Amino acid sequence: MQLTPDLLLRAYAIGIFPMAESRLDPELHWIDPDMRGILPLDRLHVPRKLRAKLRRGIFQVRCNTAFHDVIQGCAEPAENRPDTWINPVIERLYSELHEMGFAHSVECWDGDSLVGGLYGVSLGGAFFGESMFSRATDASKVALVHLVLRLRRSRFQLLDTQFNTPHLSRFGVVEIPRDDYRKLLTQAVSTKAEFYSGLISPSELDSFLQSTTQTS
Repeated sequence: MQLTPDLLLRAYAIGIFPMAESRLDPELHWIDPDMRGILPLDRLHVPRKLRAKLRRGIFQVRCNTAFHDVIQGCAEPAENRPDTWINPVIERLYSELHEMGFAHSVECWDGDSLVGGLYGVSLGGAFFGESMFSRATDASKVALVHLVLRLRRSRFQLLDTQFNTPHLSRFGVVEIPRDDYRKLLTQAVSTKAEFYSGLISPSELDSFLQSTTQTS
């Protein structure tokens, strides 16, 4: 069966997602973890030093202006990640989802240079984070904070991170059992939310940061 964007959306709606074994593997495999990583949108943790960088505006943050460049950045090798699960099939499918209005990117720019970001899929009031990358210190972290800000502004109910890692747990990501996740998912995808891709003012960012938990 050929995987299409519509089939991909139906898969997300029931709690599964595709991954490749490696960048060079043309095959995709459906993933349905026993434990699912989620970031409760009202419990974001922002480290003190990152909070200061966000307020200084060290990067220009934009959404949906360079989606394909972001997914390519996520697919490129990194020092701590010599290979990725993002193969050309993944790139094509998610680029098509972006054109359909279901996939979004949050980008960090330094002048004309894209230095980090993330991308994911929105469906109803659920957002499924797929991958992130950094070419400058803290760029992906800044993108994550801006993602949560936009999701809260747009009244999303669920931010699915798929898995948890020590890095993500610093921001408040937790793991929940599959059955609990599916209950949250069913409720979230049945609600209406529209991803906000506009600019965020310094005052709105500051107000948002005051509502989050500061960590060391």
